[in-house]
Amino acid sequence: MVAVRRATAPLLLAGALLLTGCSDDAPAAPAPAAPAPAPVVTRTTTTPTPSPSPSSVTSVAPPSTPSTPSEAGKVVVLDPGHNGGNGAHPAEINRQVPAGRGQTKPCNTTGTATNAGYPEHAFTFDVAQRVGKALADKGIKVVYTRQDDNGVGPCVDRRAAIGNDADADAVVSIHADGSEAAGANGFHVAYSAPPLNAAQGEPSTRLAQTLRDTMRTGGFSTANYIGTNGLSARADLAGLNLSTRPAALVECGNMRNATEAARMTSADGRQQFATAIAAAIEAYLAS
Repeated sequence: MVAVRRATAPLLLAGALLLTGCSDDAPAAPAPAAPAPAPVVTRTTTTPTPSPSPSSVTSVAPPSTPSTPSEAGKVVVLDPGHNGGNGAHPAEINRQVPAGRGQTKPCNTTGTATNAGYPEHAFTFDVAQRVGKALADKGIKVVYTRQDDNGVGPCVDRRAAIGNDADADAVVSIHADGSEAAGANGFHVAYSAPPLNAAQGEPSTRLAQTLRDTMRTGGFSTANYIGTNGLSARADLAGLNLSTRPAALVECGNMRNATEAARMTSADGRQQFATAIAAAIEAYLAS
C-alpha cells in the first residue's frame, strides 16, 4: 500500500481515519544470487505383503525408511495485512506505537481496495489462509498474526512481536498496493534496510529474493513503479524494523489496476498468489 492510496467509503467512518502505505519510491539495495531450488523429497509407504509359498520365494529388498522433508517442523509466521474491523475503530488504530529506528506509527490502517470495493484486508486474509494450508500440509508449523477478518489490529508492533515470540524461521507479511499512478502494476517485495540485526541482513534479503524469484516463476510481473527488479529496501515499515527473525513483506500487486484487481478478486487468482508464496517459503526453508 502506498501512502497516497485512498480508502473506500465503507471503511472510513471518521474523517480522521489514517491510511498508510507499505511502499515508497526508494530503490532497492542489490540482493544476493537466488538460492538453488530445494530437492523434492518423496515419502515412501511400505504395504505389508503376504508370505510367499516356499516354491515361489524370490529375493525381496527390505522396505525403505520414509524420509522427512527438510522444511518439516519449521515455524512460519504469516501476517495478513490490516483487519476487517479497523475502519470502525479509528481511535484505536490511529494511536501511535513504536515502529523502530526511533519512529512511531499508527497502530494499524484500513488498507486499500479495488475500485469496485473489494478490500485489501479480505484479500490478504484469504491468501494467507491458503498459504498456511499448503505449508501445514508439508509439516510446517504456521502461526497467524490474526485469526479472522472481522477484528481490530493487531498493532504493527504486536505483529512483529508475534514473529519474534514464535522464534519463526520466516515471517512473511502479505499485502496489496493501492497506487493511483497511471499504468502502475506488478508485485514487489520489501525488506528492512539498512539491517538493524543479523536476521535483517542476509537471511531477510535471501527470503525477499526467493519470494521475488518464485513469484516471477509463478507468472507474476515485478512492479513497474516502485523498487528495483521487484525488490524494495525499506527503513519505515514497523513489522520489518522490529523483527528479530528473517522477515519480508509481499505487495502482491496494485489493486487499482483493473487487470490485477480482477485477479485478486477471483478465487482462482488468489490461489495463484498463494501457490507462489507458499512455494517460495518452502524453497527458503529448505535452502
